[in-house]
Order: sequence, then structure tokens, then C-alpha cells
Amino acid sequence: MLLAVSGSETAVGQVSLIATLTAALQPHGLMLRGGFHPDAAEAGVEGAKTILLVGNAGPAMWQAFEPQIHGGGNPLDRWTERVIGPVAARFKVRAVYPFGPDAPPFQRWALRAEAVYPSPIGILIHPEYGLWHAYRAALLFSERLDLPARSGAENPCESCAEKPCLSACPVGAFTGSAYDVSACAAHITSPAADCNALGCHARNACPVGAEWRYPEAETRFHMAAFSRSVRPFASVATER
Repeated sequence: MLLAVSGSETAVGQVSLIATLTAALQPHGLMLRGGFHPDAAEAGVEGAKTILLVGNAGPAMWQAFEPQIHGGGNPLDRWTERVIGPVAARFKVRAVYPFGPDAPPFQRWALRAEAVYPSPIGILIHPEYGLWHAYRAALLFSERLDLPARSGAENPCESCAEKPCLSACPVGAFTGSAYDVSACAAHITSPAADCNALGCHARNACPVGAEWRYPEAETRFHMAAFSRSVRPFASVATER
């Protein structure tokens, strides 16, 4: 529940709105991922007084999306716009997405919206979902909704003494202070790499939220997209 419950008519109406919005997202395997009140001067959110993030965790979104994969390019981006657009229209709000040339800073927004933290490998970690979650859209409301205080759940990485994520990469791309993108790119674009089939070894090594891990087909889908995005960096490692 994103909104605090009180006896006021406004609060009751807002809780009903959130419940209806949650129900509208559920068939697509999506969920509300927290919210925040933006500063008036923030670029790209003019007129918005509340921003609610929409995302996914675990396999639910893939189960809704996989049967509808069509064509090349960025099918997940197209699908996201196709399912979020009608939801935004229904609630008379503006939707923005973490892709495209004018994409807003979703990672920074996520840190303001809920208890997620930068992990040693760079991906935001959630205390329950671990590394198996993502943000797909944000809904910009012109009303100031009553949001509860952010969860006090601690960063699970701080109590993880072994940090297996830092030693699992076969080419040592993660050190805890930097990500060697060229070494990673050279490896995953080589025929010998098994990362594209099994997923990132560093991500898989994290013990938090293992029960939310993506299914194999989703892992291959995301890794294929990631490999395409970092392929230009592979030549940098080769030239060293």
C-alpha cells in the first residue's frame, strides 16, 4: 500500500485510486514501486506533484509479455508503452519511460521512491527482491497524494560479508569500485561465454531474493539486449 490511510474523504479516495491502479497493472505483471513528491523546479516533470513508479519483480511481467513478443528492435519498450498508455489515459495522468532520448533519471527516482540501494555491481538492490526487479514507467500526477514514509529496510549488501557478486565474474569485471565494461563486453560477445544463456554470473551469485530470479527465457532475452548494447566496447579490450 503506497498511501497512508486516514479518516478523511480525500485519503479514502486516494486509497481507492491506488487499489484501482494496482488492479489495472496486475494483469501485465506490473506493480507500483513507490512514489515521491518532485521538486517544483525539476526538469521534465512540470506540473507533477506526485510521481508513482511502475515496475516488476520476479517472473510475473515476463509471463504477460513473452507471448506478445513481435519483431526486432525493442519489443519490451514497445509493449510497455502499449500497456501503460491506456492505464495513464484512464487515470488522466502523464506516463514517462526509462528509455528514449529524453528518458528521466529513473535510477535516482527509484532511490527516492522506495528502499533500494546501489549494489557492489551497480544494479539497485531491493531488500526483498534482490537484483531481480526493474522499473518500466512512471505516472505523473498533478495532485499531491499522501505518501507514507519510505521503508526503513536496510541495505542487505552491508551485512553481506562474503560479497560473492564481486568474485563470480569469469573476467573480473567487478571490483566493488568500478565496472570494467570493456572486459565484460569482450567476454559476453565471444563464442566461449555462457553468460548469455545463464545470465550474469555476478548477478546470479547474489543470495538476496533468489526466489524472485527471472526464468531462463527472460534471462536470455535481457542478456541478448545487453550484449547488443555493450558490443561497441568489446573492441576496447581487444586493443589493450
